[in-house]
Parts: sequence; C-alpha cells; structure tokens
Amino acid sequence: MKSEMAERLLNGAVENTDGDDEGSDLKRRVWTEMKLMWRIAFPSILARVTSFGVMVVTQSFLGHVSELDLAAFALIQSILIRFVNGILLGMSSATETLCGQAFGAKQYHMMGIYLQRSWIVDFITATIMLPLFFFTTPLLNLLGEQADIAAVAGKISLWCIPFLYNFVFSLTIQMYLQAQLKNLVVGWLSATSFVFHVVLSWIFVYKLEWGIAGALAAMNISSWSAVIGMFVYIFGGWCPNTWKGFTLAAFADMWPVIKLSISSGVMVCLELWYNSILVLLAGYMENATVAISAFSICLNICAWEFMVCLGFLAAACVRVSNELGRGNAKAAKFAMKVILSTSIAIGVFFWILCLIFGRKISYLFTNEEEVADAVSDLSVLLAFSILLNSIYPVLSGVAVGAGLQGTVAIVNICCYYVIGIPLGVVLAYVAHLEVKGLWIGMLCGVLTQSLVLLYITWKTDWEGQVNKASERLNQWFLKPSNELN
Repeated sequence: MKSEMAERLLNGAVENTDGDDEGSDLKRRVWTEMKLMWRIAFPSILARVTSFGVMVVTQSFLGHVSELDLAAFALIQSILIRFVNGILLGMSSATETLCGQAFGAKQYHMMGIYLQRSWIVDFITATIMLPLFFFTTPLLNLLGEQADIAAVAGKISLWCIPFLYNFVFSLTIQMYLQAQLKNLVVGWLSATSFVFHVVLSWIFVYKLEWGIAGALAAMNISSWSAVIGMFVYIFGGWCPNTWKGFTLAAFADMWPVIKLSISSGVMVCLELWYNSILVLLAGYMENATVAISAFSICLNICAWEFMVCLGFLAAACVRVSNELGRGNAKAAKFAMKVILSTSIAIGVFFWILCLIFGRKISYLFTNEEEVADAVSDLSVLLAFSILLNSIYPVLSGVAVGAGLQGTVAIVNICCYYVIGIPLGVVLAYVAHLEVKGLWIGMLCGVLTQSLVLLYITWKTDWEGQVNKASERLNQWFLKPSNELN
C-alpha cells in the first residue's frame, strides 16, 4: 500500500513538472516537489544526525574523562572509523543508484536482490579492513603519532570492531528503504537508539565508572539496536513488493555491482578521507594533543551539520534516480533545482549560528581552556565550511542518482589531493598558520570541488542519462519467476 502511495505521489510530481510548457503554476510544482523532497530528506536527516550523534556523544563523554582519551578517540574516529565508513558508505551508494532507478522503473522485486548483493560486497570489504583495527597502535607509531595517544587508540580500536559491521547493514538498508520512500522508520529507529545511547553512556561512564570501556560498549549496543529494528521491519512483511526473501540470484551478475560499488566507494571515501588526513597532519604539530582535540571538535561539529546536508544528498539521489528510471529528464532537473535551493537556505542559517556561538560550542566537548581557545580561533573557518556543506553534497547526490560516481571520484582526487591538502600543508608548516592553515587548505579544496560539480551538472546531457539508466536496468533485470528462493 505504501509503495502504491509513493508511486501516486511520484506521478503527481511528474504531471506537475511536465506541465511547464502549458504554463502550469510554478508554486504548485515547487510545493509538490518540496513534499516529495522532505518525505525523503527529513527521515534521512533524522537518521544521519542521530547515528552520527552516537559518535559525538561518545567523544563528549570521553572528553570529560581525560584529555588523552579525547585525543585518542578523535584519532580513531577521524582516521580509522571515517576511513572505513567512507569506503562502506561509498560502496553502499551503489544500492542507492540501483534501487532508486529500479523503483522508478517499477522493477520492485529487483530492489531486494540489489540489497542482498550490497550486503555481500560490503561484508567482504569490512572483513578485509579488520587488520587496521587489530594493528592500530603500530600503525599510528609508524605514522609518527605520539606514543601515549597511539597506545590508548589501540585499545579503543578493538572496541570499534562491532561498530564496523554495523555499517554493512545500516547504510545499505537505509538506502534501500529511502529509494521506495519508506525511510521514516529508519529515522525513528536511529533517533531512539541515540536517546538509548545517551542514557547508556551516562550509566556506564558516570554511574558504573567504566570509563573508555563503558562509553564504547554503549556505542556498540545502541548502534546495533537500530540495525535489529531495521531487520524486523524488512523481514516482518512491511516491504512486500521489494523483499521476496533471500535468494541465490543475489550472487548472479556480481561483477557489474562490484564495479559500480568501487567507483561509488572511491567517490565518497575520498571526501571523508580528506578530513582524516588533515587530522593526521595535525598530530605532527608542536602541541599535538591540543591540535588534534581542537581540530577534531571542529570537524565533528562540521560533520554533524553535514549529516543534515546528507539528507538532501539522499533526496537528490532518490528523486533524480527515480525520474531517470521513469524516463523523465525534465522532472529530474527540476527536482535538483528545488533541493539545492532548500539546502543552501538551511546552510545560511547554520552559517549564522556558527558565527554567533563559535566559542561556546567547544565546552560541549572539553573543559580545557587551551582547547576551547583553539576551537574559537577556527570558528569563522568552520562557519564557511558549514556554508559549503549545503552545496556540494546535493550535487554529489545528483551524481549518485545518475550513476556518475566515477566522474565525481576524479573531481575529488584533483580538488582534495592536488589542491586542498598540498595548500593546507604549505600554509600550516611553511607559513606557520598551523591548524588554521590546514583548514584554509581544506576550504579551498571544497570550494573548487563545488564549482566543478556545478559546471558538470549544468553541462550534463540528462536525456542521455535517461537512456543509460534504461540500459543499466535492462542489463541486470531478472524476471520474478527466475528468482531462486
């Protein structure tokens, strides 16, 4: 029933959009598109903000235990977890492309097959990366990080292994559900797990005084509680059209899915690794503990707001992929304009808030005045990073919806690793701007990326993308009777 309602809503959007040549009311078209956008974006924002908030809350509790624990967790979160999350989030975006286009083309039974294929690919990928968690301390020592921080980080990394496998299922299921406009359940499950995490952390850290172990145990328990809820929703019969049970068909045609997953992984992880490398570089500065803590606090604030923007990325991806699957390029272009305008307006709001409350934010994470001063010094740069966050994620979502991940991956390499990081290193270590220099370099890379993605979106032949989407879906299509349950 919900799939039928979603289909009628999509049909309404298409009819309103197609009426452009007949002088249909622009306000009505925008309103219809806004309803579709928020139906996808709000649950996605709720899910991403609260799921990322689990890590932010963990960092906050550890920051009030000791400054060393804060710096060690900052390294693990900003480098190791972000590294792994970048790969798995990127590879999972293949699910977003395929399920979105399959839903638009009414190939509903294929969505469950694509989901299972993504589980297989992501599970194998996560297992390959396990050694990073077992050998964290020697790896950080090899990279030249301070020995005491590396030692504590090695203990924390082992606790993060269950959290690693949480990504395999949570990311792919969210993309599978949002492609069929059913991701509200993901939002509420994530919000519930966030509240559960805050309560557990308070009990484990303050009442039972379990320290690092308590904070990380609460993180694992709360994150897996949301995943279990998603399994119950899918297997319990709430996705009757798209989930037909486990099938051997999931193992067929794996290579094309792997290729799309790899290009998706490269596209997204290059964005997330960008910040991780900058945190790593901050560890080589004179007062590394303060530098890492301040830089990671600012990055966490930026990344937490970025979760809001990822909601619009999801909306852009779903709307563009749905309309390309339906064969309507005009509706896809109209959707991206509405979503980008809304995202920028919200970005301006957060930009103003950050300029006003820049210093006060730091006290959520630390009581150290030296760290708070360093965060305050970065607040203006943080505000402009938040503003840019409202632009390039939407454009990346458009690229994912159209299956252009490979092109964006090349853009990310050039903007981040040819422009952003080298410029940041020069400003930090040659011009002696230290952390501020790293952040200026990061901003220049992001600004260049945003401009290039705007140009690519403007020059893209969207009628050609409709044809490519149709070819892709026809190539991988399996009739329902061919499924091997």
